[in-house]
Amino acid sequence: MGRATALALGRAGARVALLARSASDLAGVAEELARNGGAALPLACDLADAEDLAQALQRARNELGQVRVLVNAAGTDAPGAVAELSVEAWDRVLAVNLRAVFLLSRLVVPGMLEAGQGTIVNVSSVAGRRGWANASAYCASKFALTGFTQALGAEVRRHGVRACVVYPGAMATHWGTWAAEDRPAEREASSPREALPPETVAGFIAWIAAAPPELVLDEAIVTPLDERGWP
Repeated sequence: MGRATALALGRAGARVALLARSASDLAGVAEELARNGGAALPLACDLADAEDLAQALQRARNELGQVRVLVNAAGTDAPGAVAELSVEAWDRVLAVNLRAVFLLSRLVVPGMLEAGQGTIVNVSSVAGRRGWANASAYCASKFALTGFTQALGAEVRRHGVRACVVYPGAMATHWGTWAAEDRPAEREASSPREALPPETVAGFIAWIAAAPPELVLDEAIVTPLDERGWP
């Protein structure tokens, strides 16, 4: 969670396309899905590049068929005070966290509307409900993701397509270590009461996508029991 966008969900037997910048990260996820009976198509691309995304989606369609579930889970940050934050850093965060969600949604929605079904889950953060010092770009992108998801949902739901925004709290990930080569092979152990395992949140998202088609979960805040950042 937090580093890749998936064009389907990793249930047993599912066919999944995975998009992220890091080929090594994608390979690891693809191997894990294969061990669990799934099949993944890893597609390394820059989520801030519209042409890269369009090409990746076209390849996914060619090899896997039409997209029925889109999970936008990629995220980046540029920590720092507003007075010290560069325009380039601000633009990069908004490009990955918000613009890429718009671009991918724009690419998959026509096929979902034609089929009369589809689910889009946008992964935000509790930072999309409450602002923190030195996280203006991240918080702004996540707050904006709420408005985008609500507007998208209002447009597509009458056609049988659902849009949901999920706000996870603390998670046991390598968040903040952006280069794959700098991350340890294993995550540091932490209590699930303090930081949710990524697979727990992924399972919840899978439940959203598999829910009865007449049920729409518009938004959900999911936090560990001992969450310190929310409310």
